[in-house]
Amino acid sequence: MNLPLPYGIFSVTSAAEFEARALEIFHFQARECPVYSEYIRLLGLDPEAIRTVTEIPFMPVTFFRDHLIVSGGGKPEKIFSSSGTTGVRQSRHAVMRLSIYHKSLERAFRIFYGDPSSYAIMGLLPSYIEREDSSLIYMVNRLMELSGNSSGGFFRGDRDALLKSVDEARRAEKKVLLIGVTFALLDLAEHQPVDLCDAIIMETGGMKGRRREMIREELHLILKGAFNSSSIHSEYGMTELLSQAYSKGEGLFTAPPWMRVLIRDSHDPSSHTTEEGSTGGISIVDLANIYSCSFVATSDLGRMHAGGVFEVLGRFDDADIRGCNLLVS
Repeated sequence: MNLPLPYGIFSVTSAAEFEARALEIFHFQARECPVYSEYIRLLGLDPEAIRTVTEIPFMPVTFFRDHLIVSGGGKPEKIFSSSGTTGVRQSRHAVMRLSIYHKSLERAFRIFYGDPSSYAIMGLLPSYIEREDSSLIYMVNRLMELSGNSSGGFFRGDRDALLKSVDEARRAEKKVLLIGVTFALLDLAEHQPVDLCDAIIMETGGMKGRRREMIREELHLILKGAFNSSSIHSEYGMTELLSQAYSKGEGLFTAPPWMRVLIRDSHDPSSHTTEEGSTGGISIVDLANIYSCSFVATSDLGRMHAGGVFEVLGRFDDADIRGCNLLVS
């Protein structure tokens, strides 16, 4: 059973509309997602009795590692896998309709950054680029396709080629968006610092065991100094989500209208709030996950700010270290 008009999730404009659509999707997934349905049953909850988003049970993100999460049946068009580490099972996200992922990615990018065609998009993502099942590579490649500018592209260790492409983009009067994993941006900062004051530098997290973990303030201070940049942008996303939140500086993230972050009590995982100043586990409602599970309790710790803005503080001690956007404090 499929929900009608799945793209209606992208027309949400108010809190009331979000609440209504989230509850509609919840009741659909409570029926049509076997893993989530069993989880709800084991919690002893009656889905029909749930009337608000804060009452919805959020499925632990580790379930994506142990099960293939599908709502409504069918064959996925793509399965994304997390980068993982040696000896740790990878999370898998079955994407039933890539068109929904494409729409989520493009609409969110336009909300925060405008038309992709005005950018030359460059990916500094070594160790990810060889992985066809990487959601990060798929995301950046899709943005490059939407950009349509030949001066962009993926770069491994060839820093000279990257800087040459930056110069080409400048001559073509295109804005430069450099998306990189943390360790690769630090390598560039140390070995080839360059003036990128007119570029957007976006880090996606991920040390991959290459370097010591560092707090965001230290990382961004290094990058701003090396690239003569006033701010470092960030992307908050993960294999288990089809939507991304973005930060334009100071580590403060804003989600698109169809994605909402809640803070859960670290001692009571069923208690959620969006109250400003609250800290605890990050739980996410991603309506774009309509055919997997839209209600995910992540392993990240966060703080809520005014207007739904949030900050990532770290990870729970027993969480797997993965290549997601997180700098452990």
